Amino acid sequence: MSDVWTGIAEEFLHLYPRGRRLFAVAGADAERSRLAADALATALTAADQTVERVHLTAVDETALRALIITPFRTGSADGTILLVSGPAAVVSPTARGLWNSVLWQLAGEEPPHTAANALVDLTDPAHPARRFADYCAVPSSFET
Repeated sequence: MSDVWTGIAEEFLHLYPRGRRLFAVAGADAERSRLAADALATALTAADQTVERVHLTAVDETALRALIITPFRTGSADGTILLVSGPAAVVSPTARGLWNSVLWQLAGEEPPHTAANALVDLTDPAHPARRFADYCAVPSSFET
């Protein structure tokens, strides 16, 4: 397991140590999002956390809330982390507010998403690299 995933898991658990927590792993590429979320789930599980995994390829915000978020929030297992992957996880500006944390995966020169709490470069999936972005430098034409 990469130190990148362990570090992100530790950071998330430091900020959100208990309760039912929601973590999105998104990016332009659905398969990379799935792989990143699987690696993060492994790191969270190694930290003695219970993780529920969902991967979305396409869904609107209404379906995301009704089919995934609401059932998770009304569940009885306290201390669980819902880890949702796929481009659809941050489908709209209002959906971004659903998550305790958002990880945006990218490759090469793909632009980061301004809603992300963490960025991971998966140009070489065997060697993920944490990126830190200066959003003040994002061009004004960049879509959020």
